[in-house]
Amino acid sequence: MTTTQTTLMTLAASSTVHLDSTRLGLAIAASIVTLVLLVTVAKLHPFVSLLVSSLVVGIGSGYGPVATVTSFSDSFGSTMASVGILIGLGSMLGRVLMDTGAADSIVDTLLSRATPASIPWTMALIGALIGLPMFFEVGLVVMVPVIILISRRSHLPLMRVAIPALAGLSVMHACVPPQPGPLAALSCFSNGNVGVTMMFGIPIAAATVAIVGPAFSAIASRWVPRHATDELMGGDEDQRNGERRLPPFGLSVLCILLPAILMLGNAIVEIVAPTWASSSAAGAQILSFLGKPAIALLVAVLVAMLSLSKAAGRKMSSANDSLKKALPPIAGILLIVGAGGGYKGVLVDTGVGDIIGDFVRSSSISVLLLAWLIAAFVRIATGSATVAIITTAGILGPVMQSLNASSAAVALMVLAIGAGSIFLSHVNDAGFWLIKEYFGLSVGETFRTWSVLECLLSVVVLALTLLTSIFVPMAG
Repeated sequence: MTTTQTTLMTLAASSTVHLDSTRLGLAIAASIVTLVLLVTVAKLHPFVSLLVSSLVVGIGSGYGPVATVTSFSDSFGSTMASVGILIGLGSMLGRVLMDTGAADSIVDTLLSRATPASIPWTMALIGALIGLPMFFEVGLVVMVPVIILISRRSHLPLMRVAIPALAGLSVMHACVPPQPGPLAALSCFSNGNVGVTMMFGIPIAAATVAIVGPAFSAIASRWVPRHATDELMGGDEDQRNGERRLPPFGLSVLCILLPAILMLGNAIVEIVAPTWASSSAAGAQILSFLGKPAIALLVAVLVAMLSLSKAAGRKMSSANDSLKKALPPIAGILLIVGAGGGYKGVLVDTGVGDIIGDFVRSSSISVLLLAWLIAAFVRIATGSATVAIITTAGILGPVMQSLNASSAAVALMVLAIGAGSIFLSHVNDAGFWLIKEYFGLSVGETFRTWSVLECLLSVVVLALTLLTSIFVPMAG
């Protein structure tokens, strides 16, 4: 680090103490308004919008333009170092699962054993499994032909089949690592732990899907009693299984769950036997190494490439092609996540944690409820779950640090933020239009089905998170 950079960082650290709290509060409010207007009215890319909003906070608060740029750049780099690798590997794993037919294998096996009465529950399970490693948009592309095909074969209304699957995809995307949103949120908290977050996130997400998915699908199918039509149906979907050899069901499920198994195993051992887990014993070192998120995902990618390609009768060169195809679509996501980290860094360095921390301590509002409210507001205003997660985590990261929150408390915070980030998908959300077009719905029908589903999922995840927080103190 150069002398100039050291001086700037020293000045930045000292300036945090002297910034006027009223001016800082106004600057933060102005930055959020700027972010909302740039994303919604100017239609500016969230990466550029977050960068401009960071400058509004830094310059408007009196932190200084040069110090603001330094803070943004440092935090951008640290965020990409911790999250960028995971997002890249997660995207690769999802692409390999899709290209080798592992996703089709899981779908076909589960549906072959389903009765008409159990199809909504089966679709919820499939949506959750596919949603664990795959981004929402990718999982949606994989699931849409299946949803339409099952609706036709079972003669069930389209929404009776679609809603449970969409519930599984949406909740996993918002709440469970290695999805980009939860990973980005974890990067904003000093005690964030991917394994612990999965330990809380998977059961809460699964319970939410079980509570909301099948039940609301019965209501939604009465509100929109539409069946799959020939126009929605792809021309050769009925023959898709005959065109290639699919990997075995058990192997496909193992490749999906392998990162979770490795990370959760290490997290459980750290909680149950912390002394042994931190020792120099060979077993503890190996378990800790394999439980690191980047290593767990790397192992899953390599295992999936080798085993699924062989089982599907594909050459390794085709597996390498899958890895190449996985990266271009996530370039925008990586930039947004990195910019969100930069925005968070400016907020932290200007002292936003002191303002919100004082507010939380002097009021009776739960910090989890506050997180949900902020994320829901940004989500409704911008239409972006990722922007909502990054903005909220950046604002509340210093608060959790001042509370000396444990990794379990941070996990609940990530879940509350994730819940708020999916509240009320509407016309400014790209996902709203994807659902509308894929299923041939009108705008009103999309509101009555998809928008209501997102609200229900958001509220139920929040309720379960608040219930869990009774047993997990938020302050250390």
